[in-house]
Amino acid sequence: MGTRRYGGRKRSGREAERLAYNRDGPDRRFATDNPKQLNTVKPLPEESGEVISNEREFSENAFRKNSLIRNSERIALLPISIVWLSLFAIACVVSPAALAQSQQPPTAQAQGSGPAPPDAQLAGSISGTLVDPSGALVTGARISLTRGDQSPSQDVVTGEDGKFSFTGVAPGVFHLKITAEGFDPQESSGTLRSGETYAVPQIALALAATTSVVRVQPPPVEVAEDQIKDQEKQRVLGIIPNFYVTYARHPVALNTRQKFELAWRVSVDPITFVVNGAIAGEEQATDDFRGYGQGAAGYGRRYGASYADLTAGPFIGDAILPSLLKQDPRYFYKGTGSLRSRMLYAIANSVICKGDNGHWEVNYSAILGSLAAGGISNAYYPDKSRGAGLTFELAAVRIGANAAENLLQEFVIRKLTPSLSHYDPANPSNQ
Repeated sequence: MGTRRYGGRKRSGREAERLAYNRDGPDRRFATDNPKQLNTVKPLPEESGEVISNEREFSENAFRKNSLIRNSERIALLPISIVWLSLFAIACVVSPAALAQSQQPPTAQAQGSGPAPPDAQLAGSISGTLVDPSGALVTGARISLTRGDQSPSQDVVTGEDGKFSFTGVAPGVFHLKITAEGFDPQESSGTLRSGETYAVPQIALALAATTSVVRVQPPPVEVAEDQIKDQEKQRVLGIIPNFYVTYARHPVALNTRQKFELAWRVSVDPITFVVNGAIAGEEQATDDFRGYGQGAAGYGRRYGASYADLTAGPFIGDAILPSLLKQDPRYFYKGTGSLRSRMLYAIANSVICKGDNGHWEVNYSAILGSLAAGGISNAYYPDKSRGAGLTFELAAVRIGANAAENLLQEFVIRKLTPSLSHYDPANPSNQ
């Protein structure tokens, strides 16, 4: 065993340990908290005896004291740690929930399972039934819902039960407009409260007032009669009768009585007698038809023959045959189109005419009437002025005269007729 030097002299190892223990105390020798290290300390020699036992007891007491102090400090810090851990846990749990709640729209919060705030406005519904004056249900009616907040309107259509319904309607004043075919429009208003199911009282729709336009169309005979009266007022230069032309845009066919009436009016018109007298005087002055002689007797014969020519033609070609053949003896004024088309139209009307059915056809009445009038003239003309040749000659002259008269009607005579000064062919509504 080695020796150590203490107090200027050498001492044995065990003795040196005792001296060091007495000098430094147990705290330096056993400065450890680990009991295992205490057990590893080599025991002092047996000769230390009681001193070593006291040293161990002191060391163990010191260790226990230090342990109690540290445990007390830890116990004192434990509540504070628990509080901080609790606060941290609450923050972790509450923060995500609050964030999720803040991100939800107001409608989602309103529809939540929790109770609504006292000032929240709940949507309601509006429903009703439509009937007609007899109480029958009205189907297919359109109901438009509008509110005072200028929000878009909602439209529904009544079903077979006549009912309508609006859901999810915001509370407040509302307005209903009802329209249905065959009924007058109707309106209804009300106020919807929060969460209310509003039942509109049964609505009875009034039948729509019907406006009927009744056109009183007189019989064709009366219309034709009015047209004849207008034609009888037509006089060239206000003097010469011009009864056989119509300026109406929609002329009506004449019946038999009206055709004879028009022919009679021409035959007995005073101007007819005057013109006939002038023709007879001209024939006598030129000594035409010498077989009639001269003097009053000759003038009388010439006057009678001329009057027969003027009246036989209208009665046969403008009354008798048109009534039998269902043809209209009048000239229908054209007044529009090119010059060439109007000229051809006027010339063609000497051999064609309108039938009573409104269709164009050959003017058999005028052609046969001219031949008949020529044949009848053989009965009162002198012997030298008779014969078939003269008959056809007179018929051809009559047809040519009709063509020339039609040209005058189309381009001249209308302008010389005072009663037609207001007539405008481009505007048919005035006729």
